[in-house]
Amino acid sequence: MGGTADLRRCAVLGDPIAHSLSPALHRAGYAAAGLPDWSYDAVRVPAGGVRSFVEGLEAEWRGLSVTAPLKRELLAVATEVTERARLVGAANTLVLGPGGRLADNTDLPGAVAAIRERYDGPVTAATLLGAGATAASTGLALVELGARSVTVLARSAERAAETASVIAAHPTAPRVVIGSLATDPAVGEVVVSTVPADAQTDELVARCGDAAVLFEALYDPWPTPLAASADGRPLVGGLDLLVHQAALQFALFTDGPAPLAAMRLAGEVALAERSVR
Repeated sequence: MGGTADLRRCAVLGDPIAHSLSPALHRAGYAAAGLPDWSYDAVRVPAGGVRSFVEGLEAEWRGLSVTAPLKRELLAVATEVTERARLVGAANTLVLGPGGRLADNTDLPGAVAAIRERYDGPVTAATLLGAGATAASTGLALVELGARSVTVLARSAERAAETASVIAAHPTAPRVVIGSLATDPAVGEVVVSTVPADAQTDELVARCGDAAVLFEALYDPWPTPLAASADGRPLVGGLDLLVHQAALQFALFTDGPAPLAAMRLAGEVALAERSVR
């Protein structure tokens, strides 16, 4: 039976954070993997607060998951940064150990895995709705899957330019086009939405009608207008992305394989409980 010396602590940081499903997923993973001395919590940390939080952690801490608005900020507190986190320009994972702090980005490989779980066809071109950190990592994932052209549709041309530059920096040098979320068509086999559900007007959803695959990065509320329009097309959901990126984090934190099925089930149960409240 483990004592306090065996405790291993992890958490997800963000602002807001109370809505996060990450505690449910990671705790289910610990239970399935037989790790009773591991804990995982949600901690509200506002923008600008990552460094002070991390520097105040004690030796039992093993890992942090990070969500908005802290993903770019996390890079500055790391002693080592993976190539994929450098490529995205943002990290969602901090692995803590005696050797230092490793910043990684599991959103990128998590998106690759989530898409391939639902769709095994070609990806030559794709469209992103929105231009935040999730759009950047998912755009790079699409390039990893073969996209040679990525269109970024956003409200702000300035913000879209930053995301476009991140995607264009991929070693394969994809073509990146910036367009208007309000008027321009979605092109390519895959459309990824990172915009709020209330921004998904009927007109915007209609412009995504030719895509072979829809990827809705949200998991709550569900279904969003875009997700509801799938009509038999492969649909990748926000829970798919969350589970796959969390499984990669689990492996980084614990040095063991993630129980993916148990983590997914925990997420589905947690979402179902929310829907009946």
